[in-house]
Amino acid sequence: MLFIFLLPLAVIACGQAGLFSGKAPTDLGLHDGMLKAPDAGATNVVSSYAKKQAQGNTNNTGIDKDNVIDTDIEPLRFNGDSDAAFGKLTQVVAAMSGATIIKSEPAYLYAQFSTPMLKFIDDVEFVLDAPAGTIHMRSASRLGKKDFGTNRKRLEAIRLRFAA
Repeated sequence: MLFIFLLPLAVIACGQAGLFSGKAPTDLGLHDGMLKAPDAGATNVVSSYAKKQAQGNTNNTGIDKDNVIDTDIEPLRFNGDSDAAFGKLTQVVAAMSGATIIKSEPAYLYAQFSTPMLKFIDDVEFVLDAPAGTIHMRSASRLGKKDFGTNRKRLEAIRLRFAA
């Protein structure tokens, strides 16, 4: 019976100690003009480049057309000044709970989102395509193969705040 009470406390303590944060990826950013492709079979990532990457199988990613349904998301769209749009996005992300902006450039934004209790970290990237009036985005969990929709919900929440 004591085990039932101690196990959750041990899990929380491990999370607070950073044991569930995962290792920071070293391959983020643009590759062949796109953000990193989702790994084959992974459902813990969404990307606005997933459909294009599956069609061309770019970067020898192994992403297949069956996985695109789970990993594809529409980019953010805007009208008008691209610098103002990207600035607004940066403000939206910075104001979100658990967000830490790691890298902010005129056309690229990288942020990490941490969960409060267990300190899981997700890596989130945005890249501006000014001529197309879009901001491509990618959000991926560092640990596991499933995220129960967390990354998609986060990007859709950003979309709503960006549109407001």
